[in-house]
Amino acid sequence: MGNHSSLLLREEEIETIQQETGFTPNQIERLYSRFTSLDKGDNGFLCREDFHRIPELAINPLGDRIVNAFFCESGSEDQLNFRQFMKVLAHFRPVKKDKENKLNSREGKLRFAFQMYDTDNDEQISKEELLGVLQMMVGDNISEEQLVSIAERTIVEADKDGDQMISFQEFCAALERTDVEQKMSIRFLN
Repeated sequence: MGNHSSLLLREEEIETIQQETGFTPNQIERLYSRFTSLDKGDNGFLCREDFHRIPELAINPLGDRIVNAFFCESGSEDQLNFRQFMKVLAHFRPVKKDKENKLNSREGKLRFAFQMYDTDNDEQISKEELLGVLQMMVGDNISEEQLVSIAERTIVEADKDGDQMISFQEFCAALERTDVEQKMSIRFLN
């Protein structure tokens, strides 16, 4: 008993998405099935509420930031179609040396991570933005003074041009020794 939702994707759409994202046709069809199950309004797009119904996102302290990143990436405030959904998911594909594309490259993954912290989308991470994300991540487990100290130290260490902000280039340099390709990868079933 197959899922009829995969029949709604045309062969040329699957090919286009495969070229843009690097996902296999089988992965695309499986993710389309998941997309349609999330689309409670049967509109052909997802809204923020659809994402908030995902249990793993609902309990994730950065759930709102992750949802916002989906919509920032798509350029839309309130709707995300399947192709846009797939482009965001492509950031989390494991990097394969022979099949890398710009979405799941090291730079693409770092850009996505940077957006988690750049809450006002001005291409800079301020101490206040960093502090806000840290508070989301740790809640009440660390005192306000400790969080402020962590945020200030992070800015001092990463800020190379002295503007009290972390640019994307500075963010990349600070994470130079981090295995972003591994840490920001999800294994998608074939």
